Amino acid sequence: MMKILVADSIAEEGIQSLRSHAQVDIKTKLEPEQLKAIIGDYDALIVRSQTQAGAEVIELGKKLKVIGRAGVGTDNIDVDAATKKGIVVVNAPTGNTVAAAEHTIALMLALARNVPQANSRLKSGKWQREEMVGSELRNKTLGIIGLGNVGSEVAKRAQAFEMRVVAHDPFVSKDYARNLKVDLVSLDQLLREAEFITLHVPLTATTKKLIGSKELAKLKPTARIINCARGGLIDEEAVVKAIKTGKIAGAAFDVFTNEPVTDSPLFKEDKIVVTPHLGASTIEAQTSIAKDIAEEVLAVLQGRFSKYAVNAPHIAPELVPFMRVAATIGNLASQLMEGQINSTHITYSGGVSNYDCNPIKTALISGLLQQASEERINLVNVGFIATQRGLKISEEKEATCQNYSNLLTLEVNTNVGTTAISGTVRDSEIHIVQVNDFWMDILPTGGYFLFCDHLDRPGLVGTIGNITGKADINISSMHLSRLQPRGKALMILALDEPLGEEHLQEILALPGIYSAKTVKL
Repeated sequence: MMKILVADSIAEEGIQSLRSHAQVDIKTKLEPEQLKAIIGDYDALIVRSQTQAGAEVIELGKKLKVIGRAGVGTDNIDVDAATKKGIVVVNAPTGNTVAAAEHTIALMLALARNVPQANSRLKSGKWQREEMVGSELRNKTLGIIGLGNVGSEVAKRAQAFEMRVVAHDPFVSKDYARNLKVDLVSLDQLLREAEFITLHVPLTATTKKLIGSKELAKLKPTARIINCARGGLIDEEAVVKAIKTGKIAGAAFDVFTNEPVTDSPLFKEDKIVVTPHLGASTIEAQTSIAKDIAEEVLAVLQGRFSKYAVNAPHIAPELVPFMRVAATIGNLASQLMEGQINSTHITYSGGVSNYDCNPIKTALISGLLQQASEERINLVNVGFIATQRGLKISEEKEATCQNYSNLLTLEVNTNVGTTAISGTVRDSEIHIVQVNDFWMDILPTGGYFLFCDHLDRPGLVGTIGNITGKADINISSMHLSRLQPRGKALMILALDEPLGEEHLQEILALPGIYSAKTVKL
């Protein structure tokens, strides 16, 4: 039975979902050495923000197939190391979207109306209305840095307060922003125009300290800045200095460069509101995240495609059937080819040519290499391994397809010759429709097939049937394609069991047999 280690707490709903399919061990607050000592026993690891899944942990996780992050950010996971090991890293990017957006609005209101300060002073016995005069959100400009899931939800809520919303995000289209009623602007323009600024981007090498002293100097003196995304996006020391010198009016932090933290210069400034990473801390969000990460981890363990794999290409649902075809024809080509691969060529014909075919290519090459390497090869590390192997891959698209609405064709060129396989999707089923020069229609059933290249002649089918009969192996179906009567032909027999080497050699010894191979599809 598969084993899953939950190293940080997640909601019980997610645990129950996992336990219906696998053995689940909950071991939280593990020291790094403790985690390293046991990780080799597990097929999956689930963490939140506390547990560090670094390169050493990943290297020791010999059975690991997937690491799940119950949340959005994956900066506590060495994604590169996981990718090289063929380990899928998944997250739950949408489960806390509303919670994070609402917390952002809460902090914005707290800043605008001095809520924490007023609460603290009144509870200490001081009635200070005059010193707590705030600012309305209406008619103010909100600048959103990062218009992804959370940023978009913040924009919608800000508009309910009659705010003008501008955003900076090079990776969204103008049409998307226009539909949200948001103006896309440069970062410089956003900083100079906005009275409130909120960040919703991941922490990367390019976004680390995205807002520093130089950027803060561009803000209006009345501006307030909020970070509910990732610690490290804002230079905390620079913000403290800007507050002390009156260059900005206030700031709010829910995330910090180092967590957990109980002592920081940020905590000493009355105009800075702080919360201990509460963006996703709602009952609804925690339940949703736990369910989402459980589903993603189980999808990978069960060989299904993950919606939220952070180190694999995004898979549009309509591409999944073509990816299944691609993986199948790659797998078949690897079993039929002879010799050393020189290059591969992929042709996308018909309607499939209208899509971004990178996920399809990845699935195809994954299927091709799966039989040829001791490394675990999947959609995550296939590109790395193909490059490592110096595999030359060329592609072309054809808008029309004579016989099918969609057709994928793989040609594998070796030092011996070329093997070509074509497949399509019909009625949600995979069909192999061409092998080299021969057209046919076979459905991969997860069973065994005998492929025989031969010279078409009377009696050959019966002779081969006698050999499989002697081997006590049943033939469930037969496909025969020939170029011309008594010319070159291809026979494909679907078998209930694999044919042994002895009987395979008996077939190869028959007159007119050019090749005979048993493959599993």
